[in-house]
Order: sequence, then structure tokens, then C-alpha cells
Amino acid sequence: MQVRTTVAIGAGKAVRFLSRRLQRGGGTTYPGELAMHVDPRLLERLAGRLPEGALVVTGTNGKTTTSRMISGVLRRAGLQPVHNRSGANLIEGVASALVAAATLWGGLTGDIGVFEVDEATLPLAVSATRPRAVVVTNLFRDQLDRFGELDHVAALWRRALAALPAASTAVLNADDPLVAALGAATPAHVLYFGIEDTRLGSPGLQHAADSKDCLACGAPYAYEVAYYGHLGKYRCPGCGAMRPQPQVYAARLELHGTAGSVVSTVLPAGALEVHVGLPGLYNVYNALAALACGAALGLPQEALRDGLQGLSAAFGRIERIPIAGRQAFLALVKNPVGCNEVLRMLLLDEAPKDLLIVINDNLADGTDVSWLWDADFELLQGRVRSVVVAGTRAEDMRLRLRYALVDPQKVSLQTDPGAALERGLANVAPGETLYILPTYTAMLAMRQVLQERGYVGRFWED
Repeated sequence: MQVRTTVAIGAGKAVRFLSRRLQRGGGTTYPGELAMHVDPRLLERLAGRLPEGALVVTGTNGKTTTSRMISGVLRRAGLQPVHNRSGANLIEGVASALVAAATLWGGLTGDIGVFEVDEATLPLAVSATRPRAVVVTNLFRDQLDRFGELDHVAALWRRALAALPAASTAVLNADDPLVAALGAATPAHVLYFGIEDTRLGSPGLQHAADSKDCLACGAPYAYEVAYYGHLGKYRCPGCGAMRPQPQVYAARLELHGTAGSVVSTVLPAGALEVHVGLPGLYNVYNALAALACGAALGLPQEALRDGLQGLSAAFGRIERIPIAGRQAFLALVKNPVGCNEVLRMLLLDEAPKDLLIVINDNLADGTDVSWLWDADFELLQGRVRSVVVAGTRAEDMRLRLRYALVDPQKVSLQTDPGAALERGLANVAPGETLYILPTYTAMLAMRQVLQERGYVGRFWED
């Protein structure tokens, strides 16, 4: 078996090297696929050799950023994570990260695994890595053509968490009814995180909210406060089911637009104030998830604080790129709830914005773009100087803005990504910002254009 493992690791490393040398990609997926073909048990073997075990992070939104936050905290604590940092979150991406960190004889250069996995991959990842902790950020409608409705994904997650060892920890979002309910399905210890500060929420649910009815009896939830989507402080007036009390929570928070936020948190070890340099309420939740994971591992408070401060976002998530005296602000959008939060974050100030919205319907984006009609593009009425729409579904986006009553004279369409970027930048005055909102494959295409023009590096070097 050792010979097979050595051959598998060598083959994976060779493919990774050639992929990067020939500029055919970052070698973030295929090395793991090939290595597991050579040795079908490679993933289990390598994950089992991590001295400090593995952590698995999943959820609809925020898993890439949360994983990076956790890795930053671990480094501050003196650990070396093995991390699928580029966001290759299928099981092949996890295997590729382990192959990259492995010696030919199966040793590992890292201490602890930090593996982001997509929603449908969680059961396989739990079975293969036997993680110390599983972090679940949230559950929203996303890529219905791939994942189906929320109930299907929730059932997959229940089965995965039911297989966790009793010594593991499930780190769950208390403010998401679908995620919080997973706590009853696992033999593992459960640690909840959430927000207690009610000043930034609203008394009712947004239009795009998904989980509106009690999972136990079907009655509509009553919300004391809703933060975004269906996340908030809820209870069922029918059967009395209610949000669990989080052990890690934001007691008070201040949002500072695109500059980030200051969060006063409470953890089992005591109070901790954290500056989150990434903007938006959704990144407050990502930070809370990372803090809760660190608390579950017993990491020092100083490592938790310092690991979050100064953190940069994953490529394309919240990325600021200087371009010829202007700035591009790149923010991924992929479902109605996430898109709404990006729009609200951008519009916290009153200044009119210049936008480039790039919508693709490739497999990795989700081929169903009906979610555009659930996103609150009406927020843009009277708030934009210009909008360029691009991508394979640019016409759909232009029509959606017309129904949102965005002035059609301010909207233009470009089919070519490079031309769209040039048109968007031409609309922006020196010193101002072009806000680029792409779906996943559109984000990769825009970064390719930016890379070719020397504005950014290759995504796997981020």
C-alpha cells in the first residue's frame, strides 16, 4: 500500500507542477483526482496523518472566507494548516491540497487540515477526514439545478453530522433555523454562534427569505429581529421551538461600509473585541464562525483576535484592485440573499455608484438564473451613475434592471469581458471605484482579463 500511495502522491505532484508550468491552471483539482484514481484510499490515509486532525467548513455563503479566517487564526496559534485555499471545494480539491502538502513517503508538512467543501460534498468529506470540527455557515437557495431544494441539502447535512465522532464539535449558526436544527442530529458536541445586537436588523423577513416556517410543526416563525435572509432571532408561536442560545456571539457591532466592522464578541473564555476588515454583515457571521471554531479548539484569545485582523478576502470575494488611478471592487454574487447583502453593503453611503454586473449560467454558476428576480435590484433606483451588464445572461440582467426601474439610459451591454471592463472603467472618474458584481465563472473570466493586463496575479497565488 505504501508503494501505491507514493506513486499516487508523485503523480499528483507531477500534474500540479505541469499545470502551473504550462499555465493551464492552478493544479487545484486534477492532481487530487488522479492521485485518488491511483490510490482510492489516499484521502483517508493522508487526512489520518494530520497531527492535529482536520476541520471541515461548509455552507451556501461564506465558506471560502470563513476557511481563510480559520487558517489565519490557526497560524497565529502557531499551527500550519493544510488548506484548499483556492476554493476548490469538491473532494478532489481536498485531496489536491493534501497531495501538495505531502512528501513522497506520505508525511505531511502541515499540522491541521482546513477543508472547505461544497454542500453536496460534506458527507463524503466527513467520512474521509473524520474531522475534529465541522463548521456550517448557513443554508440558502443556491444552484437549484445542482443541489435541489433546501430540504434535500439539509437531509444530506443531517446524515453527515450524524456520522461525526462524539469527540468532534459541530459549529452551527444559531440564527439560521435550518442550520441550528442540525444540532439535534449529531452525537458530537454542539457550539452555536450568532448575533445578539438587534440594532442592525428589521422586525420582518426580507422578500428573499427561505426558511419561514417551523421545522417541527409548520407554523410561521415569529422574528424578534431578522438580520438578513431568514437569519435572525426567531421562535415558533405554535410549538414553542426557538433559536438556541449561542455560546459565541456578537454583543455589539458597528458596520463601517466597505471599510469593515468592529465587533464586540462574547466567547466561552470571555469578551473579545475584533476588527473585521471585510465589509458587510455577512462577514461578521463569517468571523463569528471562525471565532467559534477557534474556541472549540481551545485556541488563545489573542490568536483569535490577531488572526482575524488584517485578513484579506479570497480572490473575487471582496477584492480591491488599483487600476490606472481608479479602483475596481470585486464582489462575488451567486444567489438572492448574498446578492442583496452585497448591494446593501455598497449602498450604505449615499454616493451614486458605477457598476459592472456580469452574469453567467455555466454549470459552476448554476444554470438556473431565475434568482435574479428574487434579488432586490430595486435598491439601485436613483443610486447609480452607470451600469454595464455582461456575461452569458447579460440580456436577462438588463431586463431585470429595467423592471427594477433603474434608468435604462444609464445601462449598457457588452458581451466581451475585456470590453465590458474597459467600458465600466471609462465611466469612472479618477480616484473613484468601479464595483464589479460577477457570478462565479464570470469572476474567473474577469480576473483572467485583469491578470492578462497585469493588475492581479494568478488566483492560486492569492
